[in-house]
Amino acid sequence: MSVSLPPEVSLRRATSADLWPIRKLVFGAKLDPTQLRWQQFWLVERQGKIVACGQLRSFEKAQELGSLVVNPAYRNQGLGTALAEHLIREAIAPLYLECLGLKLAQFYRRLGFTPVAWAELPAPLKVKFGLSQVARKVLKVPVEIMKYSDRPNC
Repeated sequence: MSVSLPPEVSLRRATSADLWPIRKLVFGAKLDPTQLRWQQFWLVERQGKIVACGQLRSFEKAQELGSLVVNPAYRNQGLGTALAEHLIREAIAPLYLECLGLKLAQFYRRLGFTPVAWAELPAPLKVKFGLSQVARKVLKVPVEIMKYSDRPNC
């Protein structure tokens, strides 16, 4: 699956000036507001406005695709898919993510992610995803941890 961006939209690395627009998107989507380092982000921009963002967080022997957000006014145009595909291509280590809800899990399955057992996670990700696993077991929050499974060398 490969989606290209419309001609009026561009993909670029974030700069320090993008930190507040990134925070606004992430907070607006009620995603994990920790570890928002602009250096890890890629952005989708339309007419000078940031309309989507996502980041690759690096851990020992693993990476996490995180903070993938598309402004609600720009959803269902393939922007999130194109950004996620770009982040997948940029990954240099086994790639994991944590998502909330069936709809997001289905989105990531279409991109090549599959659910992964807690025991199979690298130690740093067990720490990172620990709280969500407690919420999943105790509060029955529909959190899914997934690994990109179409990586021949990882």
